[in-house]
Amino acid sequence: MSKQQSPQQPEPHSTLAEIRATRLVKADKLRALGMNPYAYNWISTHQAAALQLEYADLANSGEVDIQVSIAGRIIARRVMGKLAFFSIQDETGTIQLYLNKQQIETGMADIPDAFSHLKQLTDVGDIIGVKGKIARTERGELSVLVTEYVMLTKSLLPLPDKWHGLTDVAKRYRQRYIDTIVNPAVRDTFRKRAQITSGIRRYLEDLDFIEIETPVLQSEAGGADARPFNTYHNTLEMPLYLRIATELHLKRLIVGGFEKVFELGRIFRNEGVSTRHNPEFTSIEVYQAYADYEDMMTLTEGMITTVAQSVLGTLEIDYQGTPISLAAPWRRVTMHEIVLEVTGLDFRSFDSLETAQAAVKDAAIGGCDDVKSLGKLLNEVFEQKCETSLIQPTFVLDYPVEISPLAKPHRSKPGIVERFELFAVGRELANSFSELTDPVDQRERLELQAARKAEGDNEAHDVDEDFLTALEYGMPPTGGLGIGIDRLVMLLCNCASIRDAIAFPLLKPEQSDEQSEDA
Repeated sequence: MSKQQSPQQPEPHSTLAEIRATRLVKADKLRALGMNPYAYNWISTHQAAALQLEYADLANSGEVDIQVSIAGRIIARRVMGKLAFFSIQDETGTIQLYLNKQQIETGMADIPDAFSHLKQLTDVGDIIGVKGKIARTERGELSVLVTEYVMLTKSLLPLPDKWHGLTDVAKRYRQRYIDTIVNPAVRDTFRKRAQITSGIRRYLEDLDFIEIETPVLQSEAGGADARPFNTYHNTLEMPLYLRIATELHLKRLIVGGFEKVFELGRIFRNEGVSTRHNPEFTSIEVYQAYADYEDMMTLTEGMITTVAQSVLGTLEIDYQGTPISLAAPWRRVTMHEIVLEVTGLDFRSFDSLETAQAAVKDAAIGGCDDVKSLGKLLNEVFEQKCETSLIQPTFVLDYPVEISPLAKPHRSKPGIVERFELFAVGRELANSFSELTDPVDQRERLELQAARKAEGDNEAHDVDEDFLTALEYGMPPTGGLGIGIDRLVMLLCNCASIRDAIAFPLLKPEQSDEQSEDA
């Protein structure tokens, strides 16, 4: 078999419009030959990765007397006289096609000059189906010795230059379909994401939890401090919100007699965009009757370690160059303890807000002058100075009541609620409470939140009277848990930005022509 030549280079001096026009002409020529450039189907016997694995031991220059049928996108073409070498890519990987004029024109005798048409009318980006035997070239490349080919889809636009790839980050997110063609690692991330979400569901279902969908359109936003998206129902003539959490409806189900429920779905918050925030994101919320936040810690640790081991095959991972151990048990530390450890400030020793603010100022921690309670000041110091230090998985326990309106008061610590957040690589991954079940206490807290809204707080909400009515019928002791799926995927798949963990992140419209020269 002949030595491979250098890959065919893209048309460097042609505009996208010129390339598209040329390829449309090729599509018309295929039709004239009776070859539909947009086929209806194709039956494959194998995929690329399976062939590479099955024939990994095939010797150089060896052949296997077996017919295979495979389809994929052309990602490279090398043509020289009566021979051509294409590389095609399917969902699983790549494989080489060995194209010989004599073999193809024998196998496709009903189409005169089939080999010439293959050379002249195909381009990088086209999707083709082929049949032939398996062989390994003299240079060691596993190949399909093609006897028949079919154009399945004629590509009208070129792929990015092989040597430079799709390097524009915004274009990668905006045109994810190109990103996933040219970057196999991106496809791998979304494949793992699917495995992570299915693994979470399987773990919970094995523990007898059931998933029940709750409304996305809600008359009252609630369950979190977050600014909602507003919409309007024309027929009902009523304003509505996109949900900012699934919490209050899942708790209604606990009131109604379900003991283990969850929902994994989309949440919408009309807030800023950053490397760890997207206005539309995925979370899972889990509620278990007769459980508390200690039970939820055990559940969280077990679920994440089980899923990580299943998807990654290890609990020792690398995140952006930092080794992370997911092996249990994870560290547990109270908010007071971690603030004291990192800053030297012991909030339990302060007898007033003024004393605490003076100490915080002496510690050169700014932006706290307008904080109006000791608990909120503690949380502000924690967020500024401690979160980024929590690299290994860490449960931070026992939060101030002022920032936890849906959590049950701590059974032995005044001013504190039974709440934890899970941190890793300096960011929050999960949030959990021993859920507040006292309807009188809950009303007082929601009314305080409504007062904040009346004062102009865009993240505060009105009192949800129906939810309070449900609590008055009686909700059993309950542990609740919320996990940000996108951030968990970021950790397990080594994504630097949340946009790398979301297939189609929200972006501003392009200001320039969408079809730029490097598309």
